[in-house]
Amino acid sequence: QAGSKISKGFNSSVQATKERLGQVAPDEITELPQEYKDLEARVDALRAAYLTLLKITKVYEHESYDYLTHVQESIHELSSFLSYNISSFAATNLKGTNLPVPASPAAPPPTQHKTLPHALLRAAATASNAVQATAPGPDDALAKALALYAAAYERVALARLDHDAAVQLNFLHPWQTTLNTSIAVAIKARQAVRVSRLELDAAKQTLKNASPAKQEHARLEVENAEDDLVQKTEVAITLMKTVLENPEPIKNLNELAKAQLLYFSTAAEALSTVQGEIDELSVAAEGQYSPATTEVPL
Repeated sequence: QAGSKISKGFNSSVQATKERLGQVAPDEITELPQEYKDLEARVDALRAAYLTLLKITKVYEHESYDYLTHVQESIHELSSFLSYNISSFAATNLKGTNLPVPASPAAPPPTQHKTLPHALLRAAATASNAVQATAPGPDDALAKALALYAAAYERVALARLDHDAAVQLNFLHPWQTTLNTSIAVAIKARQAVRVSRLELDAAKQTLKNASPAKQEHARLEVENAEDDLVQKTEVAITLMKTVLENPEPIKNLNELAKAQLLYFSTAAEALSTVQGEIDELSVAAEGQYSPATTEVPL
């Protein structure tokens, strides 16, 4: 039996090579059912759709996808973290020795989220504090406007984290799972059909060239190969139909749209609320503004 499998594999490889080189007449290649070929094309299109969308949406697996300058911050954080670990190790292990013991660090440096909303929040809050620190009074308009903007982006930043978590859980994970399971199984079944078809056509060639003494055995090989191809084709058709009828892709896409809608609506609401207040500060500042004029001597 092992020898028969090796022989079949060799004959199939020879058949595939001949077909690739155009050495087999089209009428000598077994035609697969039209239903099978139509399903094959549809599954290919479905798989392409999965891969196309997945290629873009995989960015949601990394929170820094909209904040490219995060690399510098990451390097700074790593440096601070290493410094903290070294100081902590020295403070713990140099006690009881003659070597100077450094003071124990108070706490590890905080880790900051690397998203654009978080970066805007931090920048606006820092800028507000800097302006207010040098302002002549407690109610500097620019400092207040920056603080309002920072408050809005605090909500946006939290919504952004919720959005990414929802997309990963309800879209990316099931989308990738379907691609790696049911679609992959259907593709594998198609590969089995291709191998079976090559074995059948190779068996037909063997029968065609068989001597009278080997004709009966070769004919049985063809019949067995035909039965195998029919069975594998039916299995592949069933699996491809299951993939194409699966409602999960639409459900997953709906979850993606829901997560994005919630995020953008939260961002719009937060910014809409503070924009009105910032607009009032802007109008008031323009009303109080009296630019100094300087006469230019002729």
